[in-house]
Amino acid sequence: MKTVIAISLALVVGFAQAACPNQCSGHGTCGVDEVCTCYPGWGTGGNAGGDCSERFCPHELAWVDNPMRDGDGHRYAECSNKGTCNREDGQCTCFDGYEGKGCGRQSCPNDCSGHGTCEYMKDLAFGIVFNEYYDGSSNSLSGLGAGGKTFDQDYSWDQDRARACVCDAGWMGLNCAERMCPYGNDVMDVIPGFDENSLLGMPGYGNEVAQVQTVTLYDADLSNANFASKTFAMQFTSKLNETYVTQPIMWDTDSNLATSIEIALKKLPNKVIDDVDVIVDSTDDASGVIIEVAFTGAAVQGKQHKLEILQDKCEEGCNPRITGLTNIRTFSTTTLSTVEISTAGSHNSFECGRRGTCNRESGMCKCYTGFTGDTCSILTALI
Repeated sequence: MKTVIAISLALVVGFAQAACPNQCSGHGTCGVDEVCTCYPGWGTGGNAGGDCSERFCPHELAWVDNPMRDGDGHRYAECSNKGTCNREDGQCTCFDGYEGKGCGRQSCPNDCSGHGTCEYMKDLAFGIVFNEYYDGSSNSLSGLGAGGKTFDQDYSWDQDRARACVCDAGWMGLNCAERMCPYGNDVMDVIPGFDENSLLGMPGYGNEVAQVQTVTLYDADLSNANFASKTFAMQFTSKLNETYVTQPIMWDTDSNLATSIEIALKKLPNKVIDDVDVIVDSTDDASGVIIEVAFTGAAVQGKQHKLEILQDKCEEGCNPRITGLTNIRTFSTTTLSTVEISTAGSHNSFECGRRGTCNRESGMCKCYTGFTGDTCSILTALI
C-alpha cells in the first residue's frame, strides 16, 4: 500500500513539474491548460508564451512595413523594424542612421560634424531669418520675429522622428562638414541699360540699383507716442548665416532716427555692412514710421536676408540692453509692422562671385584667372 502511494505521489510531482515549460522561467504563471501566461515584457522569440525566458524590446511606429488589408502602414514594431533585439536585456541595437530606445528616431550623419544641431523635421523652418516668411493676412506671423514657417502639425507621421542637420554659420552640407565661402557680385554681369562701351566704374555705369528693405513700425495705439525715448535694436544675418546685432537705437525724430540706424548698421563687426543709406518718414496717419534701408556697400550687393527688429524688452544681463518697443502693432491687415524687400537690387550675390571655386576645407575662394579678392569680384585683367 505504501509503495502504491509513493508511486502516485511521484507521478503527481512529475506531472506538476512538466505542466509548463521551465516553470515559465519565473517570468509568468502556469495556467490549467499548461500554457505560460508571461509577465509584461517577457515571451519567447519575440512572441507571447513559450517559457517566458526572453525579453521583448521597445516598440515604436515602424519606419517600413507591409501594408495591412485596408492599406494602412507604419504599425508598431519591435525596434521600429530598424534594429535587432537583444533578448537577454531587452535592448535594441539600432541600424546605422537610427537611434533611441526603440530606434524610433533618425540620427544625423556624423552628429553634424560638431558644426550644427540635429533637428526634428517639424522644427525645420522656411527661411534663414524670421522675416523671410510673412503672408500679410490677419492674425498671421508679423514678420518681426514671430517665427519662421514650419510644417503643419499634422504634416506627416514622421515629423517628430525624421531629423536633419541645421548647420552653424559658415558651414554647409548634409553633415555640416563643408565650409562656406564669401558671397559677392559677379563683376562681369551686365546691368540692364548699362553702356557696354564704357568700362566698369566709368561714366555709363549709372543704372545700378541697390536693394532696399522697408521696415514699417506701428504703435498699437496708433499714436506713435508709446515709442518716444524707447530703444530697440536690429539684427542682420549675412550670406554665411552669421548673425550680428546692432547697438541700442534710440527712438527720436525722423532725421535723428535715420542717422542712428545708419551708424548702428555700419558699426557692425567685420564690416559686414560696409555702407547703407537710411531714410525715415512718418506714416500718413503719424501712428508709426517707415524706415527705408538701402544696401549700397560693395560687401552687401545683391539680395540680402531681411533685417530683424528686436523690439522686446531686454534689460539686466542682456546685450544689447534695450527698453523695447513694447506696444508694437502686429495684429492688423492695414497697420501691421513688417519688414519687406521693397526694391530688388540690380546686382547679384554668388559664392565666390561666380568667378572662382570654393575650397570646402578652408572656406576660401580660388579665383579664376583675371579675378581676385575675397569674393573674386575684382577684375585684374580684361579677358
